[in-house]
Amino acid sequence: MASVARVAAAALVVLAGLASLATAQMESCNGELPPVLAANYSGLACQPVWNNFVLRYHQDKNNVLRVVLSTMYSTGWVGMGFSRDGLMIGSSAMVGWIGKKGLPHIRQFALRGKSSSKVVVDRGFLVSNDHDHTVVVQQAKIYLAFQLKFSYRLAHQHIIMAFGKASVDGSFPYGLRRAHGALNVFAWGVLMPIGAILARYFRRVDPLWFYLHVGIQFVGFIIGLAGVVAGVALYSKIQADIPAHRGLGIFVLFLGILQILAFFLRPNADSKYRKYWNWYHHWAGRLALFFASVNIVLGIHVGGGDNSWKIGYGFNLAVILVAVVALEFMLWTRWSKNSTSTPTY
Repeated sequence: MASVARVAAAALVVLAGLASLATAQMESCNGELPPVLAANYSGLACQPVWNNFVLRYHQDKNNVLRVVLSTMYSTGWVGMGFSRDGLMIGSSAMVGWIGKKGLPHIRQFALRGKSSSKVVVDRGFLVSNDHDHTVVVQQAKIYLAFQLKFSYRLAHQHIIMAFGKASVDGSFPYGLRRAHGALNVFAWGVLMPIGAILARYFRRVDPLWFYLHVGIQFVGFIIGLAGVVAGVALYSKIQADIPAHRGLGIFVLFLGILQILAFFLRPNADSKYRKYWNWYHHWAGRLALFFASVNIVLGIHVGGGDNSWKIGYGFNLAVILVAVVALEFMLWTRWSKNSTSTPTY
């Protein structure tokens, strides 16, 4: 929790009050709450408040305030503070995160200063029952649901929104996440496209193109498989609910396995089944590379990758696309001159 005070100070948002939040609903409020929250937290007023934070709230006749704070989430922590004077120092915050072995946590922190030593866990002026707190991660969003007891009606309340990438309990496997991303980017985003380029555009260098193609694709598949293993280990630790990324990864892995099988099932060049094998091999490979690139972009996004990941992969993808366009133009120009079909392999 060492960075809570610093990030909260930078992310300070003073709002006019909960009563003024019941304004026109925006599209980000239209999504349904996770089923586990629907029973106790349905029928709340909703308002987008800051960045991609969405606040749902309601204070009943007993002055119990029910709150659901949601935002995009991959790692780290998310918090909501209550301030008496609009300042961070002296406020109390409810902070939620997914910790060791994927277990959810939500705790109160007293923000007594800007240094980490002044951020005190399980202290603060908020009155709550720990059994009424819930943290849910679904579809790459985190939901902090909690109930607070006040002695008065909230006509005006300053609140603070904050988030941080650091793990609160020090348990998040950042090295495993980097390994998962780096291995798959290198395998599916660099090696595999190079191997495919060699097979399509350099077949005149026979048989060197074939051995390079097979060797590079095998190495790429092994490295990609290591990236999948790292991803499975990462999922077992944090239980991140990102079905699109995981589903695409499984589909790409399946296509990769089909390509490995294609090598062992490759018929002779004069076989009547060779053209069907070519169709299968070519299109399975193209689909694998396309969905792998989509999944890399999605993984960088949901994994909270910084600009170095985005710029690095964006530059790599741009170079590959430019090279493919240029080589494809040269290939079609050569075909138009000799009007002969390309050899099978």
